[in-house]
Amino acid sequence: MNITLREINENDLPVFFEFQKDHDALQMAAFTAKEPDNWEQFMNHWNKILGDESIVKRAIIVEQEVVGNIICFKQFGEWEVTYWIDRKFWGKGIASNALRELLNIVSIRPLYGRTAKDNISSLRVLEKCGFQIIGEDTGYANARNKEIEEYIFKLTD
Repeated sequence: MNITLREINENDLPVFFEFQKDHDALQMAAFTAKEPDNWEQFMNHWNKILGDESIVKRAIIVEQEVVGNIICFKQFGEWEVTYWIDRKFWGKGIASNALRELLNIVSIRPLYGRTAKDNISSLRVLEKCGFQIIGEDTGYANARNKEIEEYIFKLTD
């Protein structure tokens, strides 16, 4: 499957909004928007991302279709990576390949990732790309409406 990354543009946002409203995907991701159906909040969030030139943000494209996004941003004083893949494309290696591509673009190290402990797929994506578990934390997961445990990953080279 041929995967490419390209700069995110405003035409991608309605597609991302639809991804965000998928209940099963929300449960898996856990750390999501408070109101996934709120277009105004969604746009405020994405306008901040698009307006911040320090953030590396890419649409994930498969056969000319937007299937997700991948972003490198600063959080808690450290550079972190996050991604979202449309559920109909799960299990096809897209997230792993997109992360490998992003790691070719972003030379920042160390680079961190976080995932809910029960998000085995995301855990495997990070491990396949060389990230190692360095700790655990808890955080409030909007999608689950409770505190949950998460793993903290680090990539050093």
